This record gives sequence, C-alpha cells and structure tokens, in this order.
Amino acid sequence: MTTSAIKTRFRSALPPEDKSARWNGFAPGRTVLAAGSQPAPGGRRLDCDIVCDRDVEVTLRDGTVIYVDVYRPVTDDEVPAILAVGAYGKQGGYWNCDVFPGNAGIAVGTLSGLEKFEGPDPAFWVAHGYAVVNVDARGAFMSEGDIHMFSPQETQDNYDVIEAIAAAEWCSGRIALSGNGWLAVAQWAVAVLRPPHLAAIAPWEGFTDVYRDMICRGGIPGPQFVERVVTNNYGRNAVEDLPAMVAEQPLMSDYWRSKQADAALIDVPAYVVASYTNTLHCRGTLEAFSRLDPQKSWLRVNNTHEWPDLYAYQEDLLRFFDATLKQIDNGWSDTPRVRLSVLDPGGEDVVDRPEAAWPLERAQPTALYLDAAGQSLSTAPLTGSSTGSYEAGSGKLTFTFKVTEDLEIVGPSRLRVWVEAEGSDDIDLYAFVQKLAADGTPLLSETLPDTRVPVATGQLRASHRELDFEKSTLLAPVHTHERERLLKPGEIVALDIDLWPAGIRFRAGEQLQLVISGHDLRSRYLGQAATTTRNKGRHHLHTGGPYDSHLLLPVIP
Repeated sequence: MTTSAIKTRFRSALPPEDKSARWNGFAPGRTVLAAGSQPAPGGRRLDCDIVCDRDVEVTLRDGTVIYVDVYRPVTDDEVPAILAVGAYGKQGGYWNCDVFPGNAGIAVGTLSGLEKFEGPDPAFWVAHGYAVVNVDARGAFMSEGDIHMFSPQETQDNYDVIEAIAAAEWCSGRIALSGNGWLAVAQWAVAVLRPPHLAAIAPWEGFTDVYRDMICRGGIPGPQFVERVVTNNYGRNAVEDLPAMVAEQPLMSDYWRSKQADAALIDVPAYVVASYTNTLHCRGTLEAFSRLDPQKSWLRVNNTHEWPDLYAYQEDLLRFFDATLKQIDNGWSDTPRVRLSVLDPGGEDVVDRPEAAWPLERAQPTALYLDAAGQSLSTAPLTGSSTGSYEAGSGKLTFTFKVTEDLEIVGPSRLRVWVEAEGSDDIDLYAFVQKLAADGTPLLSETLPDTRVPVATGQLRASHRELDFEKSTLLAPVHTHERERLLKPGEIVALDIDLWPAGIRFRAGEQLQLVISGHDLRSRYLGQAATTTRNKGRHHLHTGGPYDSHLLLPVIP
C-alpha cells in the first residue's frame, strides 16, 4: 500500500534556520578531516584522516533530490558503507544526547560529533575501514519534499538511497544499516523490501508497529512524545502530523497498517538489541526478533539503555559487520544467538547470559491470583469473591506477593482482570509489575541517569478489549483495535492486558507488586505530560470466585 492511497495530514516544519535546529548550514564539497583533530569541542579526536563529502545529492525514483554526508577512509580501495537513515539532521538538529538527563548516559568525549543522532560515529567506523553515510531524509533540512514518518514513502526512499550508495565509485557494493530509535524503525521497514545491495542490519531498539508501540498503545492515544518529535523536525516544507492522524483515526486502519513491518520477510543477517526499560521499543524489537531467520539473527538484551549501549558495544558490532560486510571469518557465527540480561535492582544484574532463543522455551507460565480484599497475590485461585475500587482519574490498587524463594521472570506477562465502570462507558487501565525490598521500598531499574522506571508495564482501553486470536499467545495477548465495544452500566468484563517483556530477579524475602491504576504512572517517572484518558467516576476490580483475575508470569526454573 502506498502513501498516496491514504489521506495523510501534514503541518509546516520549522525552517533549518530556527535557533533550535542547531544547523551547520548547506555546504556542498569535499574536505579531509585530519587525524588527531577534534570535530566538536570536548569530543573524541580522530584516529585517522577522514574524507568528508558533504551535502551530496541523491536523486530518488520520483526525481526528488535529498542530501547525504559521506565519511570514508583516505584510500583507493572500495569499502562497505554503513547508512544512518531518518529525518534527524545529519548536520545538527534539536535531537542530540544533550537534551536528555546526563547526556543520555554517554560520557562526554565518547563521540566525535560527526555522528547523526542515534547513529554510528564515523570516527570509530572509518578507522576500521568503513564509510558512514548520514542521510537527511525526504523533506529534512535542505532535502526536497515533505518529511514522512515511518511511512511507505520513507521506506521506498531508503531503498533508493541504499542502491544509490552501493553504486558509488568508492563503495564495495555491500551496505549495512545501523542506529537506534527512528534509525532502527527504518531498518526493519526497508529490510522487508529486500534491497539487492543490503547486506546486514543492526536495529538497536526500534518498534515495528507505530500504532501499538508508539502512539496508541492499548488503544489509548498518547501523542505527547510524538508531538515533541513532530515539532522538532526541520525542513523547507511540511512534516507528517501523527498527532492529528491519531485524533482522526483512533482505531486500527489502513493508515496505521502501512506503518507496520513484518520481520518474517527479512532475509539479511541482523544484530538486534533490546532493553526492558525502553518505553517505546521493547515489545516491538523482541517480537520482530522472534520472527527472524534463526540462522541469520542474533539478539542481545542489555541492562542499560539504547544510547550508551550503541557505543559501549561498537567492538562487538564491528565483529558482526566484519563477518557480514567484509566476509571475514572471525568466528562471529559462534556467537550465542541470544545474550540476555536479567535485572536485579538492589542487587547485581545478569549480563550477556547465553540463551538458545527468544522467548525462552523453558519459561513456565505461572499464575498469581489477585485478592482485592487483602490487596495480595496468591498462587491458588480464591473461592470467595471480593471487589476493590478507586477513583478513576487518580487512584490505584496494589497487589503484593511475598517471595519465599528466589524467583526469575523473563519474557512477556499477561494480566487478566475483571473490571466495571461506575459513571462512565469506558475504562483506560494501566498496570505494571515492580520489585520491592523486604521493607516495601520500591527497587527500580535505571534507564537514563537519575531516571528509574518500573518494567513489565501494560495498558488497555476497555472498549478495545477484542483479541486477535491468531496473533495472541498465552503470555502475550494481541488486540485488534478495529472497533470499540463500550461498557453498559453495571457490566463486568474481562480485560487481557499484555505486560511488555521483562527480565527481573527477585530474592527470597523481597516482594513482587502489581500496581493497577486509571492513569499512566510512567509519566511521573519520565517527566512527560499525563495522557488524557476517558476515565471518570470509579473503577471496580472484581477478584476471586467467578472472577479469575490473575497475573500470568514467565517463570524461569
């Protein structure tokens, strides 16, 4: 399906000259950056001379001209290229590590300043015999056209860029994609199209379903973060208006389906990275990996966050690219298919534990039953029923389980809860699992410096409770989001909520706590505006007896 077949809303983009863009201007030409020089004040010094071809024209199949910057070794030899694709500026832009707490966890001096936000640093890669190509996508800065976000047009453009760079006289014809966030989302999408010269991808945390993972998780529109992304895009024309689109199309539609990527169609080697604490990319990354060819894909689940991890593991990624782009027999094929972290807040995390597959085949679905009367979780179903209530807009209920022997959960979890709305025809429900110390103190995992969040989070709008039975699994329910089924007065319904994958270790004496609320408690952890919900009146949660409200966990024996 093409973008032209779907009515898409756009708004004016900010001009590149806007102060917030931090643009370095338009300057086509070639320079040689000298070894030992420091492209950015306080940044990494260059290990070798680098040829920089700036603002190089690439003509797309419809005649649109976009611009790229090429960083490559000073050599007559052909070299493979690593592309960083997306609308973030190749020479500046609002989006940089310094807009996040603690410089996004990246130590000052780690990067040269030549890198595109969320992309590979040319200072490292050129010194190892690779070219890095930073792309200003259609509409970005001086590139012609309008900025598209995760659309078929963007994906088609990236296909064209891959093939154009492969034909460059300096290129070996073998292309890889690298980067996280938007740069990773773009990788999943274009790899599905199988460009002839794409040799490998390295999606470092990127979702594959814009509706379910980014803007309408659980059927609850949450455009706040997307608004920030759209607002801070720069170009001469317009930018796709995702917040307007979710207001206009709150249900699953052809528009949102066009922004999904089926990873099962990807046929190139892939080095995939995920983390449990990522509030955008966790589910989509891990679900996509599970659909890849087991002979061509490797997964590493880190215990930090996408930005510092991208640069902390450059040497590891180099081994992968050496094997797949330069075809060096360096033993990469012996790398465990899955290397897993298990979080142990308050203790010591497990890092890079070898596993055979994801999800873990030995995970045992284990139910903990909710007891509203005792605000507790138990291993056995309750014979008697009870009801817990809270004010819909601000209240919450907690259910706690005392861990008597060490417990490890790894994978997605499923929460079934029977609910009733008083004073409303719908419910927006949020839930998460967290670890407590023996004395009840929350033990949270750090995502960015001074930012700690609960993992295993989930949310669902009750009117979107209809399940897609073909795609759902025992531990990971999937909802259709194709129609609304509003609640009737006094109606009690079961909601099956998918809690995103997590890997958490509990020690004997600690506590596992389930928190259920009518508002997104993640907002307070992440410092973003709260989502506008449909909640009003009171929520009643029914447990025990005929109401099998329970939390189904992937317990690792």
